[in-house]
Amino acid sequence: MPQNRTRVTRFGVFELDLSAGELRKSGVKLRLQGQPFQVLALLLERAGDVVTREELQQKLWPSDTFVDFDHSLNTAVNKVREALGDSASSPRYVETLARRGYRFIAEVHVDSHADAHADGEANAAAEGPPAAGNSTFAQSEAATPPDPPIPLHPELEVPIPRRALTRGLFALTQIMYLCFYLAALFLLRYVQEIGDSFRRPWGGVLTAAVLITAGVGIPLRLYLLSAISFDYQRLGEKFRQMFPFILALDQLWAVAPFLLIEQIGLGAAFAVSAALLYLPFSERTLIRMAYLGPRAR
Repeated sequence: MPQNRTRVTRFGVFELDLSAGELRKSGVKLRLQGQPFQVLALLLERAGDVVTREELQQKLWPSDTFVDFDHSLNTAVNKVREALGDSASSPRYVETLARRGYRFIAEVHVDSHADAHADGEANAAAEGPPAAGNSTFAQSEAATPPDPPIPLHPELEVPIPRRALTRGLFALTQIMYLCFYLAALFLLRYVQEIGDSFRRPWGGVLTAAVLITAGVGIPLRLYLLSAISFDYQRLGEKFRQMFPFILALDQLWAVAPFLLIEQIGLGAAFAVSAALLYLPFSERTLIRMAYLGPRAR
């Protein structure tokens, strides 16, 4: 019902304002957004009744969303309990029914202004039909469905982007590293010349480091590129296992711009190096967004 979108629901020292999208405790706004807020709103709407996990999935997570639903729902409910100071073992507000769902058990009061709004509609209906223009406007308002909640990542708390975007960005990153490795190998004699300008034995160490890390990095990037291209479903798990090694490898290559100080200057070398230092963490974030877990059925 449209009036439900503007009501304020009170329970204990808390109040949930649907129109403002806020949860307040004794008038102080609490941090609760996204799926946790939607879960609490649905439980309050059905206070005293069991809301099954399947109902929550259908209403809060679109069918085309790739997400580990069980983990996401558990995370959302835990955040609701954290905001309310509630406990799963001795609940005052949200009760868990094993393998069924959840139930809001505290006494709930709806703010009077929502009831007054409903009474006003009833009185208007009793007085007679409204003017034609107002009727058309009211019908269009009623026919407009509320916007569906935007699915959030259960851990990162950001809207889940299209998988094609995150996979494409990850693939471009692997291609960039492949270009780095191949360029260093094709121009190895210039790397040797730069190394010869250092004191011994650092020149030989630099050349050996380029050869070894590029030799290891090329097959690694080819594997990641093929895995993301063919949408290998266990890539998220595999990448987490390989991340410490990938991080070490990428940090070594992040200092490469300083070898070009004479060509690009100290400021540019520092800026590029700083970006490369952050890049492996961006790779990890892209993988976490693209591979959340088993696909929701």
